[in-house]
Amino acid sequence: MNGSSLTAASLAKELGKLLCARNLTLAVAESCTGGMIGAAITSISGSSEYFLGGVIAYSNEIKTKVLGVGPGILLSKGAVSAESVAAMARGAQRLLGAHCAISISGVAGPGGGTKLKPVGLVYVGIAAGKIVRTFRYRFEGNRQAVRRQATVAALKRMIEAVKKNSSPQRHRAHRD
Repeated sequence: MNGSSLTAASLAKELGKLLCARNLTLAVAESCTGGMIGAAITSISGSSEYFLGGVIAYSNEIKTKVLGVGPGILLSKGAVSAESVAAMARGAQRLLGAHCAISISGVAGPGGGTKLKPVGLVYVGIAAGKIVRTFRYRFEGNRQAVRRQATVAALKRMIEAVKKNSSPQRHRAHRD
């Protein structure tokens, strides 16, 4: 894909094709994007074949109680950290029984930033199988611009992770 066509919708479509081809399922755990990743994914017809669902974990309490992010991580590293998004991704994977998960947390602004965690700082977590990777970004612009850029970055990273897993899965996670 060329740079001009990298929208959340086009990336979600590409991701869906890859997940279907490999018979993989996906879950999301979103904080700063507030459901934008899930919305991009579900805007694609047929996404129910691979998208299991997600959690909008805006508060630390939900990150802990629902996704299993350790209180120690939140106290020592904060919600906007690599450690937090790694735990969020693992939690979404476990909670929803997905092969893959995207997690995201950041400071969308205009307020809430600090010297150590400025407005525009976003962490993305990508879980694929047992591997979890995290990515740090610093986006510019207003609140909506930061959220849009974060959504696109997260979808790109998930596409990369699925492409690295070149062999199709033999079975799909079963749901009761």
